[in-house]
Amino acid sequence: MSRTGIGYDSHRFAPGGPLRLGGIDIPAEQHLTGHSDADAVCHALTDAVLGAVGAGDVGTLFPDHEAVNKGRDSIEMLSIAVDRVFSGGWRVESCDVTVICEQPKIGPHRDAMCERLAHALRVKAGHVSVKGKTNEGMGWIGRREGLAVLAVATLVPRNS
Repeated sequence: MSRTGIGYDSHRFAPGGPLRLGGIDIPAEQHLTGHSDADAVCHALTDAVLGAVGAGDVGTLFPDHEAVNKGRDSIEMLSIAVDRVFSGGWRVESCDVTVICEQPKIGPHRDAMCERLAHALRVKAGHVSVKGKTNEGMGWIGRREGLAVLAVATLVPRNS
Protein backbone atom coordinates (compact mmCIF):
# COMPACT_ATOMS: atom_id res chain seq x y z
CA MET A 1 0.00 0.00 0.00
CA SER A 2 1.35 3.42 -0.91
CA ARG A 3 0.34 6.93 0.11
CA THR A 4 0.59 10.02 -2.08
CA GLY A 5 0.90 13.65 -1.06
CA ILE A 6 0.74 16.85 -3.08
CA GLY A 7 2.58 20.05 -2.21
CA TYR A 8 2.53 23.59 -3.55
CA ASP A 9 4.55 26.69 -2.78
CA SER A 10 5.24 30.07 -4.32
CA HIS A 11 7.51 32.97 -3.48
CA ARG A 12 8.19 36.46 -4.83
CA PHE A 13 11.48 37.51 -6.35
CA ALA A 14 13.62 40.28 -4.83
CA PRO A 15 16.79 41.86 -6.23
CA GLY A 16 20.12 40.15 -5.59
CA GLY A 17 21.19 36.56 -5.87
CA PRO A 18 21.86 33.79 -5.58
CA LEU A 19 18.58 31.96 -6.02
CA ARG A 20 18.15 28.95 -3.71
CA LEU A 21 16.06 26.25 -5.38
CA GLY A 22 16.00 22.50 -4.86
CA GLY A 23 18.69 22.76 -2.21
CA ILE A 24 21.25 24.40 -4.51
CA ASP A 25 22.30 27.98 -5.16
CA ILE A 26 21.71 29.10 -8.74
CA PRO A 27 23.60 32.17 -9.99
CA ALA A 28 20.92 34.80 -10.60
CA GLU A 29 20.22 38.50 -10.29
CA GLN A 30 17.35 37.83 -7.90
CA HIS A 31 16.40 35.56 -5.03
CA LEU A 32 13.16 34.34 -3.48
CA THR A 33 11.85 36.13 -0.40
CA GLY A 34 10.52 34.37 2.66
CA HIS A 35 11.05 33.71 6.35
CA SER A 36 13.40 30.76 5.76
CA ASP A 37 15.72 30.60 2.74
CA ALA A 38 12.49 30.57 0.65
CA ASP A 39 13.40 27.43 -1.31
CA ALA A 40 9.99 26.80 -2.87
CA VAL A 41 11.02 23.36 -4.20
CA CYS A 42 11.92 22.12 -0.72
CA HIS A 43 8.78 23.68 0.77
CA ALA A 44 6.47 22.03 -1.78
CA LEU A 45 8.24 18.69 -1.33
CA THR A 46 8.04 18.97 2.45
CA ASP A 47 4.29 19.53 2.17
CA ALA A 48 3.94 16.56 -0.19
CA VAL A 49 5.91 14.23 2.11
CA LEU A 50 4.04 15.30 5.24
CA GLY A 51 0.68 15.36 3.47
CA ALA A 52 1.06 11.79 2.23
CA VAL A 53 0.76 10.52 5.80
CA GLY A 54 -1.46 13.27 7.22
CA ALA A 55 1.38 14.82 9.25
CA GLY A 56 0.62 18.49 8.61
CA ASP A 57 2.61 20.87 6.46
CA VAL A 58 5.79 22.95 6.38
CA GLY A 59 4.13 25.85 8.23
CA THR A 60 2.93 23.59 11.05
CA LEU A 61 6.31 21.92 11.51
CA PHE A 62 8.36 25.11 11.00
CA PRO A 63 6.21 28.13 11.98
CA ASP A 64 7.36 31.47 10.59
CA HIS A 65 6.82 33.16 13.96
CA GLU A 66 9.64 31.10 15.53
CA ALA A 67 13.02 32.81 15.37
CA VAL A 68 14.84 29.49 14.85
CA ASN A 69 13.24 29.26 11.40
CA LYS A 70 14.40 32.71 10.24
CA GLY A 71 16.73 32.09 7.28
CA ARG A 72 16.61 28.34 7.93
CA ASP A 73 17.99 26.01 5.26
CA SER A 74 14.94 24.41 3.64
CA ILE A 75 16.82 21.24 2.69
CA GLU A 76 17.26 20.72 6.45
CA MET A 77 13.52 21.22 6.89
CA LEU A 78 12.85 18.60 4.21
CA SER A 79 15.24 16.16 5.91
CA ILE A 80 13.48 16.65 9.25
CA ALA A 81 10.10 15.98 7.61
CA VAL A 82 11.50 12.80 6.02
CA ASP A 83 12.85 11.71 9.43
CA ARG A 84 9.42 12.31 10.94
CA VAL A 85 7.56 10.14 8.41
CA PHE A 86 10.33 7.51 8.59
CA SER A 87 9.92 7.24 12.36
CA GLY A 88 6.19 6.84 11.74
CA GLY A 89 6.84 3.75 9.61
CA TRP A 90 6.99 5.30 6.12
CA ARG A 91 9.70 5.99 3.56
CA VAL A 92 9.74 8.03 0.39
CA GLU A 93 9.54 5.89 -2.74
CA SER A 94 9.63 8.65 -5.35
CA CYS A 95 8.76 12.25 -5.98
CA ASP A 96 8.01 14.51 -8.92
CA VAL A 97 8.49 18.29 -8.92
CA THR A 98 7.39 20.92 -11.43
CA VAL A 99 8.89 24.40 -11.14
CA ILE A 100 6.77 27.01 -12.92
CA CYS A 101 8.83 30.07 -13.83
CA GLU A 102 10.04 32.18 -16.71
CA GLN A 103 13.52 32.24 -15.23
CA PRO A 104 15.85 30.61 -14.40
CA LYS A 105 15.85 27.74 -16.85
CA ILE A 106 15.67 24.57 -14.74
CA GLY A 107 17.29 22.14 -17.20
CA PRO A 108 20.92 23.13 -16.54
CA HIS A 109 20.38 22.65 -12.77
CA ARG A 110 18.15 19.56 -12.84
CA ASP A 111 20.80 16.93 -12.06
CA ALA A 112 22.28 18.89 -9.15
CA MET A 113 18.79 19.45 -7.70
CA CYS A 114 17.88 15.77 -8.06
CA GLU A 115 21.09 14.68 -6.31
CA ARG A 116 20.63 17.14 -3.44
CA LEU A 117 16.95 16.35 -2.98
CA ALA A 118 17.54 12.59 -3.22
CA HIS A 119 19.99 12.77 -0.33
CA ALA A 120 17.45 14.59 1.86
CA LEU A 121 14.66 12.21 0.80
CA ARG A 122 16.81 9.09 1.41
CA VAL A 123 16.29 7.81 -2.13
CA LYS A 124 18.40 7.34 -5.24
CA ALA A 125 18.53 10.32 -7.61
CA GLY A 126 16.60 8.30 -10.19
CA HIS A 127 13.60 8.39 -7.86
CA VAL A 128 13.45 12.20 -8.00
CA SER A 129 12.16 14.11 -11.02
CA VAL A 130 12.48 17.88 -11.41
CA LYS A 131 10.98 19.68 -14.40
CA GLY A 132 10.72 23.30 -15.41
CA LYS A 133 7.72 24.84 -17.17
CA THR A 134 7.02 28.43 -18.13
CA ASN A 135 3.72 30.23 -17.72
CA GLU A 136 3.97 31.45 -21.34
CA GLY A 137 4.27 35.04 -20.14
CA MET A 138 0.89 35.00 -18.38
CA GLY A 139 0.08 36.37 -14.93
CA TRP A 140 2.44 37.15 -12.07
CA ILE A 141 4.76 34.29 -13.01
CA GLY A 142 4.83 35.49 -16.61
CA ARG A 143 5.71 38.99 -15.40
CA ARG A 144 8.66 37.40 -13.53
CA GLU A 145 7.41 38.51 -10.14
CA GLY A 146 8.07 35.08 -8.64
CA LEU A 147 7.73 31.37 -9.20
CA ALA A 148 5.56 28.46 -8.10
CA VAL A 149 6.25 24.79 -7.48
CA LEU A 150 4.06 21.69 -7.51
CA ALA A 151 5.32 18.47 -5.94
CA VAL A 152 4.02 14.93 -5.57
CA ALA A 153 5.55 12.39 -3.21
CA THR A 154 4.76 8.69 -3.00
CA LEU A 155 5.50 6.98 0.30
CA VAL A 156 5.45 3.27 1.10
CA PRO A 157 5.69 1.36 4.38
CA ARG A 158 9.27 1.49 5.64
CA ASN A 159 9.68 -2.29 5.68
CA SER A 160 8.59 -2.80 2.06
